[in-house]
Amino acid sequence: MNVSEQIEVTVNGETVPLEAGANLARLIAIRQPRPPFAAEINKRHIRRTEYANIALNPGDKIEIVTLVGGG
Repeated sequence: MNVSEQIEVTVNGETVPLEAGANLARLIAIRQPRPPFAAEINKRHIRRTEYANIALNPGDKIEIVTLVGGG
């Protein structure tokens, strides 16, 4: 893959290269967060049912947060 086919996004504060055209579902598959988790892009919560429909753009800031229970 050459550089022109990649974008860079920020995931939990870390710069991550991805293939151009990647969606949130692809990023989740790569990162494999432990359920339950929530995702947001540019401070907007994304519903799980939308992951495959949300294209990632260069410079997007993504947070993937694992939820922890307890008390």
